[in-house]
Amino acid sequence: MELKRVVVTGLGALTPIGNTLSEYWEGLISGKSGAAPIQQFDASLFKTQFACEVKNFNVEDFMDRKEARKMDQFSQYAMVSASEAMADSGLMESNPDLDFIGVIWGSGIGGLKTFQDESQNFFEGDGTPRFNPFFIPKMISDIAAGHISIKYGLRGPNYVTVSACASATNAIIDSFNLIRLGKANAIVTGGSEAAVNEMGMGGFNALKALSTRNESPETASRPFDVDRDGFVLGEGAGALILEEYEHAMKRGAKIYAEVVGGGMSGDAYHMTAPHPEGIGARNVMLRALEDAEIDATAIDYVNVHGTSTPLGDVAEVKAIQQVFGEHAYKLNISSTKSMTGHLLGAAGAIEAIACIMAVKNDMVPPTINHFNDDPDLDDKLNLTFHTAQKRVVNYAISNTFGFGGHNTSVIVKKFVG
Repeated sequence: MELKRVVVTGLGALTPIGNTLSEYWEGLISGKSGAAPIQQFDASLFKTQFACEVKNFNVEDFMDRKEARKMDQFSQYAMVSASEAMADSGLMESNPDLDFIGVIWGSGIGGLKTFQDESQNFFEGDGTPRFNPFFIPKMISDIAAGHISIKYGLRGPNYVTVSACASATNAIIDSFNLIRLGKANAIVTGGSEAAVNEMGMGGFNALKALSTRNESPETASRPFDVDRDGFVLGEGAGALILEEYEHAMKRGAKIYAEVVGGGMSGDAYHMTAPHPEGIGARNVMLRALEDAEIDATAIDYVNVHGTSTPLGDVAEVKAIQQVFGEHAYKLNISSTKSMTGHLLGAAGAIEAIACIMAVKNDMVPPTINHFNDDPDLDDKLNLTFHTAQKRVVNYAISNTFGFGGHNTSVIVKKFVG
């Protein structure tokens, strides 16, 4: 069976460093930090009092208040980014067969704030079970895909992938596979997360996963730095319109890039820590390369998972050196989480977008906040510190890994007709 080609025809982003695709990309290449003291609740008693929040966001600018109240924030973010991507793609203007347009979304947690609020209201009450009738529909992770499909009448494959921080990349890979198998003509994919709340911050603090650099939030996410002390929690969404090549060409669509490979693997090692030798990370990149039918030397840029944790950064670099060998020294490698923080289940979406824009614009976003070298990392690697770097980017790979040992990699290629 001959597999179909899959291209990217629309993008949308709602992030801590920009509320649209153009703002997000400008934030990336300018090295902007999205970290700041938390505004959504009083975090003064928390170990970590800062995060990478979405800023200047008013949901009523995008939908009426009645509809917004039926959605958790993670679904609101999904709707906004998907709307931008759909408008960008022009897909609906071509009168497509809606039976073959789907939605595959990713979210690691879903409606955490809704769960928190409803639980708090119940336990602070008199014990009478009074719950919002939208409690369950607002909370469940799959509802984001449902809302998007309902808005546009999309009747193709529809579901949400949940694999912790790998969720959005899993959604992208599933979408890629279904389109190239001929099961859909186009799919709205990506991910969203909204865990900057008391339960989210408290839970990750209890895990000792977050940076506690309260005196300097903007420099707290420092991947590869010897003094890194944990990730910075982020929130937001990213959306991609993946489309079968011939379908896109027939309607004269703008094409950003081509998706050519995806890999998935498991660490089978630890609940929250990566395998110290990066075995799962190594395997997932090898599988993505095999799927794309390219040699490792074809890759120009690796957008790493790079969360700014002591164990994770070292393990991923070891994996890169195992996969790429001497070519590792010719790569640009960067962690855009140094700017956006960690968007959990949405991370793979905005980082895939970073790769797509790098391929389109021949520009590699930087890793900011590097102050002191880590002796456990090879200082000859180009980790793209401080500033964006101009170079030809024909192929880029995006890595995302999740608690539970879930590993995903997706490869995008510069589009050539």
